[in-house]
Amino acid sequence: MSTTPEASQANQAREAKNVVLVHGGFVDGSGWKGVYELLRADGYKVSVVQNPTLSLAGDAATTKLSLDAQDGPTVLVGHSYGGAVISEAGNHENVSALVYIAAFAPDKGESVNTLIADPPPGAPVPPILPPVEGFLFLDREKFAESFAGDLPAEEAQFLADSQVPWGLDALGGAVGHPAWRSKPSFYLVATDDRMIPPPAQRIMAERAGATVTETGGSHAVYVSKPAEVAELIKRAASGK
Repeated sequence: MSTTPEASQANQAREAKNVVLVHGGFVDGSGWKGVYELLRADGYKVSVVQNPTLSLAGDAATTKLSLDAQDGPTVLVGHSYGGAVISEAGNHENVSALVYIAAFAPDKGESVNTLIADPPPGAPVPPILPPVEGFLFLDREKFAESFAGDLPAEEAQFLADSQVPWGLDALGGAVGHPAWRSKPSFYLVATDDRMIPPPAQRIMAERAGATVTETGGSHAVYVSKPAEVAELIKRAASGK
C-alpha cells in the first residue's frame, strides 16, 4: 500500500552525512560546484551525478549507481528535470530524504512532458527549439533570460554555449513509483523562474507534502544562490 505524502512527512528522516546532486536538462553537473563546496566545508560527503539525459530510465540507473556507492543515509537532490530522476531513483534504500530545487516532481505515470503540457495562463514559454534527431536545445539567444536571468552575463552565455542535448525519451519518461510518496521531501521554489512557473512549483511541492522554502531566483537558482540551496539540503540531512 502506498504511503501518502502527509504520512511520509510525519516520519522523520534519518540523519545523513551523504549528499547526491542530480542536474537537470540542457546542463551538466558542473553547476553544482558552489553547493558542493559549501556542503563539503561543512563535513558532508558529496557526489555529483553526470547524467547523459538520454532517457529517464537511463538517468535513474546512473543515479542509482551513485547511491549504491554511499555508505549510509543520503540526501538525494534534483534540479529541474533532475526532480523526475530523483522521484524515480529515490526509492533506493540509502535515500533518507529528497530535495527538489525548482524541480519537477512527477506522480506515478507522469513525465516532464505531461507536466508542461498545460502551462498556466500567461506563463513564460521556455524557448525550446524543435527537436533535432531526437534531441532538444534551448535557443542560445534567449537562454539567459529564460534559464539564468540572475547570473552574470558571461556565466549565462557559457551555459547557453555548453548546452547538453536533452533526449526526447528523458522528457517523455514516466515515473513508476514516485519516491516522495514514501520519503520526506523538501522543495525550494525559485520565485523568478521563467522555465518552470512558480505556481506550478508550488502545486507540485504541495502535492508531495514537501517542506517548502521560497527565494527570489531564476531557474539557475542552484548556481546563483548556492548558500540557500545548501541550507535546505542541510535541513533535509538533519532528519528534523
